[in-house]
Amino acid sequence: MGTLTPGTELAPKSYRATRLDLVKYAGASGDFNVIHWNERIAKSVGLPNVIAHGMYTMAQAGRYVTELADGDPGRVVEFGVRFSSMVVVPDDDEGATIEISGAVSAEQPDADHVVVEITARQDGTKVLSRARAVIRLV
Repeated sequence: MGTLTPGTELAPKSYRATRLDLVKYAGASGDFNVIHWNERIAKSVGLPNVIAHGMYTMAQAGRYVTELADGDPGRVVEFGVRFSSMVVVPDDDEGATIEISGAVSAEQPDADHVVVEITARQDGTKVLSRARAVIRLV
């Protein structure tokens, strides 16, 4: 996906979130909270629409990081985020787009690892904050 050299800006990637994705995620995770699939209920509790599971959003950032590690999740030795905003998923064929990008930090723990600062946005709004990963170099 790119060179993991300190100071490098990494190319963004877009990940889709559709209502069907949320239903599948609910089944896989066991999180069937209705705000993740029922628009009427979501709006009745003050949400703008159905929202993606926070952990689904985090998982998309995890996909990005794993791709940086050449598809080897074993090279991801640390990964964490904070949730800063919701991913609103409309009921249409497009769904929502989560754009994830990153930068390799200039400050590295050692010669065998790099720190990647991750940015995740939906329509320009930051949905994850303090998102970072430590990746073991080959």
